[in-house]
Amino acid sequence: QVQLVESGGGLVQPGGSLRLSCAVSGFRLDYLTIAWFRQAPGKERDLVSCSSSNLGTTIYADFVEGRFTASRDNAKSTVYLEMNDLKPEDTAVYYCARALYGHCSRSQSDFGFWGQGTQVTVSS
Repeated sequence: QVQLVESGGGLVQPGGSLRLSCAVSGFRLDYLTIAWFRQAPGKERDLVSCSSSNLGTTIYADFVEGRFTASRDNAKSTVYLEMNDLKPEDTAVYYCARALYGHCSRSQSDFGFWGQGTQVTVSS
């Protein structure tokens, strides 16, 4: 059974940075396509980034605007989301999830094995 556990969230001032981690267990990370989503109160859960295992590529949401970088350390079985120049509108619970069909998608219904989420709050 694949399990994903997020960490690294917190309170940060606008313009600050955070690095989120997603620890993956139960399956080899290099075989998995992993995405980051986020959900703000009262809003839909939106894709932030998705890293494909077979293509070795990463896609990002338009709102990322070059501020976030997703990476993975297969030896540590951990996926990271480095977030820079954070804005108040980035405030949300951030989740990592595994692609159910092996490829990236912008639809949350194509992902499963969701972690519990980590809260990111950007505020002065």
